[in-house]
Formats: sequence, C-alpha cells, structure tokens
Amino acid sequence: MSNNMMDDLEKILFSETEVASRIKELGEAITQDYTGKEILMIGVLRGAVIFMADLARAIKLPVAIDFMAVSSYGSTTSSSGVVRILKDLDEDVENKHVLIVEDIIDSGLTLNYLMENLWSRKPASIKICTLLNKPDRRKVEVPIAYNGFTIPDYFVVGYGLDFAEKYRNFPFIGVLKPETYEG
Repeated sequence: MSNNMMDDLEKILFSETEVASRIKELGEAITQDYTGKEILMIGVLRGAVIFMADLARAIKLPVAIDFMAVSSYGSTTSSSGVVRILKDLDEDVENKHVLIVEDIIDSGLTLNYLMENLWSRKPASIKICTLLNKPDRRKVEVPIAYNGFTIPDYFVVGYGLDFAEKYRNFPFIGVLKPETYEG
C-alpha cells in the first residue's frame, strides 16, 4: 500500500453521491415494506457498520440495532467456506422482524449460514439488505430483498469494505488495483 491510499485504486466504482442516493432509496423501500412494524437491524461486523448507520437514518420507522461478527475469510481475498460466529447477538430475535445488513455478498456462504442460524431462533421474518451484490462469485443462493448495487467480480474497498483492515473510511466504493492485494 502506498502512502496515498488513493494511489492504490484502479477506479472509483460508485461516488459518495451515488452511494448516498441509493441508500436513501433503500431506506424508502424498507420504510414502505415494514410500515406498522418494528425492525431489528442486524449488522454483520465490521464491514456493514458504515452502511448500516446511514441506512438506519434513511428508515423512517422504529429500528433496534444489534451486531454479529462472523468470519469466513481470515486474511485472504476469497472465502474459506468455514463460517464462525465471533460475536453473537445481544438481542433476542424471537417474533421480531429481522433485517440483516451486509456490506457485500459474494459466495453467499456466510449469509446462508447466518440465515439458518437466525431462523432457528424463531424470528417473525428475516430479510437481507446488502450494499453490494457480487453474483459472479455465488456458491449458495441467498434471498436478497434489498440490493444497493450489483457489481462484477472486482475487489472493492471503501464505505466499510476493506483489504487488510484498510480503506474502510473512503466515502465511496473503489476498485483496488490487483498489485495492491496480489503483491
């Protein structure tokens, strides 16, 4: 990684304005779909934190917030297929309307495991909201109710997404140069 993190980018995929606009649209759709209900938003740490904060502000209904930390990557760039819960929920999900908030879905393995785990806890409903959907990498289909953007198989960073815990603080979504993560 260079001293100027911007030098590590191949291009900006979605600008700060585009991301903000899409999150506003997602918030409006979620507000409409859940009218009369309370939502328990479950953020998947750490990548979803920034997206979830902005999404929560865009939803015009009562929302409770909780987090889970799951791991299927380790420090590599592709999923290991082994999912571990590193931090479980503090809230009980039974009879609640759960909205899982994820930064990116690629293989689907993590979300599939997470949904099975949460369904066993008897929520009223579960839906998934993701900022980015990368279907070219899908190994297991997951039902995405709210999708920010569908992207090709790029290695993306920014807006919560990282490589080796860096770049999360970019206010946009960028494509990382291959030499940054391959070297």
